[in-house]
Amino acid sequence: MAGAVGGAGGSGWTWRPVARDPLLARAFHSCTELRGRFYLVGGLLAGGAREPSNDTVVFDPAGGQAVRVGTQDGPRRSHHDAAPVGGRWLCVVGGWDGSRRLATVAALDTELGVWEAWRAAQGNCPPAGLSSHTCTRLSDRELRVAGREGGTRTQRRYGSIYTLRLDPGARTYCYKEEGCHTVSRSGHCAALLQSPGLHQGHQLLLFGGCNSAEPEVAGRWSHGRIKEEPLVAPRLTEQLARLVSSGQGSRQGPRGLRHHSCSVVGPFAVLFGGETLTRARDTICNDLYIYDTRKSPSLWFHFPCADHGLKRTGHRTCLWNDQLYLVGGFGEDGRTASSQVCILDFFI
Repeated sequence: MAGAVGGAGGSGWTWRPVARDPLLARAFHSCTELRGRFYLVGGLLAGGAREPSNDTVVFDPAGGQAVRVGTQDGPRRSHHDAAPVGGRWLCVVGGWDGSRRLATVAALDTELGVWEAWRAAQGNCPPAGLSSHTCTRLSDRELRVAGREGGTRTQRRYGSIYTLRLDPGARTYCYKEEGCHTVSRSGHCAALLQSPGLHQGHQLLLFGGCNSAEPEVAGRWSHGRIKEEPLVAPRLTEQLARLVSSGQGSRQGPRGLRHHSCSVVGPFAVLFGGETLTRARDTICNDLYIYDTRKSPSLWFHFPCADHGLKRTGHRTCLWNDQLYLVGGFGEDGRTASSQVCILDFFI
């Protein structure tokens, strides 16, 4: 059981392979669960690739099968993000198309299997261009976009926050820049979590993408403002609670981490892998970090891994059916894309 921490009688974890398909081998793609299927869009098929892929692959976690969506006119993107809308559309936001950073929205109609280029609505105030940003659902028609905009010569010294409103009926989108800013971040992750303490509500936290080890708040909402129904994963939540209570993890958060994955499981944000900014060699990681918000202040738990075969960057994790899935990403050499699908497994 590769990737485990702890020994006999101790606590541990691993990523257990459950499927493999060459169609899934990519990094810096998006992977979004919609109606029990994982939709993989674009990405880089090999390290050093100059042009992103424009294909779309659907993975069925129940059957372990991957198929390519028949349409060949998908958006050519990497370093983008995506979100489900209306239980039907998969909206791809921003990203790199091989020549420039975009802020446009393309949508896959999953019922018809066709891609649509949605148009900007009146009053749209878009970012200069987005890549390695995050896009978080606040409701079925509202997303929160966070990250550094523009290229290396034009980017600001801070991170911008945008509200992106979507209208599936009109096939339009509209950006509005929020008045607050964040630390300049790229390759970070975002987690919408319930606020700890007496004042119940939600907060959007950004992790990594810069040298800081501390999460940063990119939005706060009072109780009842966020209508999103979190995915229920009682067994996985209990397993994570037992892992952080095992004494095996150190109270250490990730410092200088980017291009890692992040999934919210109940009161926990689960981060894995990525690329560290703190050393010049052996930069790709295989560590598991858990951010526990059950009490105030929230606590970090770090669980290292000895298995170099589990090093990943530019990968994605998806929560479905009380399991956390790991899909794609480049391995230890930073060039070879993984074709495996794994689930987070525990022995406690």
